[in-house]
Amino acid sequence: MKNITDIFFDLDHTLWDFDRNSILAFDKIFRQHYPTIDTQKFIEIYAPINQACWKLYQVDKITHEELRYNRLRQSFDAMDYNISDEEINRISHDYIEFLPDNNQLFDGAIEILKYLQPKYNLHIITNGFAEVQGKKINNSGLGNYFKTITNSEMAGVKKPHRNIFEFALSLANVKKENAIMIGDCIDADVRGAIEFGMEAILFDEKGIHDVGGIRKINHLLELKNIL
Repeated sequence: MKNITDIFFDLDHTLWDFDRNSILAFDKIFRQHYPTIDTQKFIEIYAPINQACWKLYQVDKITHEELRYNRLRQSFDAMDYNISDEEINRISHDYIEFLPDNNQLFDGAIEILKYLQPKYNLHIITNGFAEVQGKKINNSGLGNYFKTITNSEMAGVKKPHRNIFEFALSLANVKKENAIMIGDCIDADVRGAIEFGMEAILFDEKGIHDVGGIRKINHLLELKNIL
């Protein structure tokens, strides 16, 4: 890692704890409008559906609007819960509104950024929506650590497309051989970066991935042993 000068982090599920913050956002909505819904049971159904919808969104098989609608419609249908499209659209709006208000980060996130910042230029590459991601970064205290933030709306493509990595490196003014990507998604973050020609590290917090030939960490502070 001697040649590395710049580190690119994914945001959701890597630094910003999307699952915990989602629970808080949905809990607020359900307590206000749907008190009979158990938030934890809803999340158990919603989380894999949301992940599947994001995979489709990343490869342009569904639109931004379809992503936001489908993940809720499919979740409520799986619960056999009767709800109108109008209500789903309101929940979708409120969820996006409330989500960035929460600032739960993965254990060690701030500590590792403080450790890395004096040694490297730090950046973010995210497939999330620009306005929402900006609020997440600012509200959680992450903003001061990063020199550049690239989102898919700016780049015009999403990870794992090589053009988003090319856009991010151009914005950061760094060559690919001097950069490394750290993220939780094998396809979007890790393989996307590797196929582009960058080094990459998989953040596997739950220890669920068995991937040979790919450098992996289970806790963010393990980066101290690598970088």
